[in-house]
Amino acid sequence: MGDDRPNLIFIHTDQQRFDTIGALGFDYMDTPHLDRLVEEGVAFTRSFVSAPSCAPSRASIFTGYFPHTTGVLENMDVWTHSWVEQLADSGYHCVNVGKMHTMPWETPTGFHERYVVENKDRYRGDRWYVDEWDKALRARGLTKPSRATYAEWPDWEERLGAYEWPLPEDMHPDNFVGDLAIWWLDYQPKTAPLFMSLGFPGPHPPYDPVESYAAPYLEKELPIQDFTDEEIAAQPATYRATREKMLGYNPDSIRHLESPNREQRHRQRAYYLANVTMIDEKIGELIAALERNDYLDNTVIIFISDHGDNLGDHGHSQKFTFYEPVVRTPCIVWAPGRIDGGRQLDDLVQTMDVGPTILELAGLQPDASLEARSLMPLLNGEADAAGREYVFSEHGRDFYVTNTDFATMIRDRSWKLVHFLSHDDGVLTDLENDPDEVENLWDDPAHAVTKQRLLD
Repeated sequence: MGDDRPNLIFIHTDQQRFDTIGALGFDYMDTPHLDRLVEEGVAFTRSFVSAPSCAPSRASIFTGYFPHTTGVLENMDVWTHSWVEQLADSGYHCVNVGKMHTMPWETPTGFHERYVVENKDRYRGDRWYVDEWDKALRARGLTKPSRATYAEWPDWEERLGAYEWPLPEDMHPDNFVGDLAIWWLDYQPKTAPLFMSLGFPGPHPPYDPVESYAAPYLEKELPIQDFTDEEIAAQPATYRATREKMLGYNPDSIRHLESPNREQRHRQRAYYLANVTMIDEKIGELIAALERNDYLDNTVIIFISDHGDNLGDHGHSQKFTFYEPVVRTPCIVWAPGRIDGGRQLDDLVQTMDVGPTILELAGLQPDASLEARSLMPLLNGEADAAGREYVFSEHGRDFYVTNTDFATMIRDRSWKLVHFLSHDDGVLTDLENDPDEVENLWDDPAHAVTKQRLLD
């Protein structure tokens, strides 16, 4: 196997909703570089994550198995192996810059080099782990913003996690991670074939963009879905318990509010979207670095996110539910000259399907046991290629999901069902007639047959 195999650049953000890229029909977004990837590549517009939180989803993405198979059901569960090992064994030089959310944080997982940058605001078992960003802040004599420092702001409880970045721009974690990857490309000897996994910490909260990026979004009319007391009351007990947990705690510097006003929600969303634009700018700079270092002509770029964010929709903060803004994320494959671009495919796929796709692009055979399915037949436009009939997402009991031991979502093109172990209630949604997922039809006898079909 020669060195003419493609360089593989795998970019993954954290907590980025599907409705955050201009070229995918969301014209309030300023994302010229992601737009380029969409316009010149293939975008999967119905890509669904295997879990609605970081580590379970990432373990699934980097192994090709569902959480119930990996055993990674919540954020602190251990995972130390991935299909990156197969790439490394075949001759790829494998580099990780930024977030992976392995546990332990620094476990190799097949990479020859790891430059770990984890959550912006870390907690629990990682209090003693020092990542590359921590070191850089210390070298500059700067104090990392966190829930402790933001709680000193006089109005922090009203901000829904939205803050103006208080340090120099280059020390914002997304700028830092992007610049670190660009530094690697510019100053390391050219390596081929290269696999680079680039994990941006954002737009995961705190929603903390550089203020100049937030200003344009504050002036825009942004789509914000209202919720009612009736909608909350119709939600299953597990969802309501998770919501109450968020109301009584401040994860990632967010004090969630029971009834935030329009101005608060608009600022939160504006800051979140501004963070996406910051990342988009770094992606543009990364593409320029690939070009000047003679990588780009033989490179495939794959872009995904590990899950999305409710952003107050349905009355919920962050993730841990199975609403579309949480479980549906961007998925783009850019490979000019290798894969016909300019296509948007609405087939149902799982985000973890990028794993065997990357292996096949590298000329490798994915293990037959994988629950992920290669996207190559769809990317190649094969006549009999089809997406999945159903997609699944799942999560175990953790610090936030406290009311069930295991939750599972199943979704086809028209319906979604969410089941909670040891509970009689759940969620059934008619996505064609209720795309905003407001009405819960779980107890509606008119849809008992559909409910049973999905349960089966």
